[in-house]
Amino acid sequence: MKIAVFVNHVPDTEAKVKAGADGRSIDPAGVNFMLNPYDEFAVEEALRTRQALGGEVVVVSLGGDANKETLRKALAMGADKAVLLKDASARDSFGVASALADFAKEYGAEIIFGGKQSIDYEGAQVGGMVAELLGWPSVSVVVKMEIKDGTVIAEREIEGGHEIVHATLPAVVLAQKGLNEPRYPSLKGIMDAKRKPIEEKTPAPVEARVQVTALRNPPAKPPGKIVGTDASAAAELVRLLHEEAKVI
Repeated sequence: MKIAVFVNHVPDTEAKVKAGADGRSIDPAGVNFMLNPYDEFAVEEALRTRQALGGEVVVVSLGGDANKETLRKALAMGADKAVLLKDASARDSFGVASALADFAKEYGAEIIFGGKQSIDYEGAQVGGMVAELLGWPSVSVVVKMEIKDGTVIAEREIEGGHEIVHATLPAVVLAQKGLNEPRYPSLKGIMDAKRKPIEEKTPAPVEARVQVTALRNPPAKPPGKIVGTDASAAAELVRLLHEEAKVI
C-alpha cells in the first residue's frame, strides 16, 4: 500500500511569535520550529498501517529548506521516504492543498494521513481541500481507526460525543490527539534519517485566492482590579461588569 503523510513545519508551541517586518508573516528570528503535533499522530498512524497492511510510508512537506528538519524527524520515526515540495513563497490553504494533491496523484497514494489542523494558522482547511481536489472521501478529528476490506472504519469526535463513519479507500484521514501515542525516534532511526536522501520537487504555481493583509499580536490584557474584599463590593462588581466589561 502506498501511504502518504502530509506534515508541516510550525513554530514551537512555547515560542513567542511576533509579526515580521512586512506585517503579513511571522518573524522567524529566534523561533524554534517543530513537526506539527497533529501531524505527529498522523505519522504514527501511517507507520502502524504499514505494519498491518504492508507497503511504504512517504512523508511530504511544502516549504523551504528548513522543512527538511521536520521531514528528518518523520524519517527517524520510521518513514521510508521523504519529499520536499520546495516553495518558500507564501501560499494560502488552496495553494498548499493543490501542491499536495498533485503529489498524491503523481505518487499514486492509496491513503493519505495528516493532522486535523496545523498549529501555526489553525486554518483546518488543507486536508479537506486535498480530498475534494482528488475526489476522495475525508474523515477528520479521528481518534480511532482501522482498515478492513478496503474500508476505513473511523471514530471521530463531534460536539457532545463521538461518531463512527465508514469511508472507502482511497481516502484522507486527519488525526486528532488521542488517536495513538507517537513513538520516540530511536538512536538508530535518527542516524538512519541523517543518511536518507530527501527528494525535492518543484510544485506548480497557483494563484492565491486569499491574501493576508495584516498580522499583529492581540492587545495586551488590561491590569486586574480589586473592587473590595467583602460583600459590599458585589454591587460595584456588577456595575463594572455591566458598564465597563459589558458582559452582563
